[in-house]
Amino acid sequence: MPNQASPDQVAARIAEAAARANAEAEARRATEAKKELPPELGGPKGPEPTRYGDWEKKGIASDF
Repeated sequence: MPNQASPDQVAARIAEAAARANAEAEARRATEAKKELPPELGGPKGPEPTRYGDWEKKGIASDF
């Protein structure tokens, strides 16, 4: 079988690919951290309703 890679060569290629993937992920995280989202307009006051399972509008709560 020609061009059969040894286990050491395969491990080295996997390590190189992992290092590239980690570098790309760090670069992506760095750019995402810089992005500021605009404030929500007309959203609910208080805690996030989807987190607690209730929507409240004008004193009336409804489960969804």
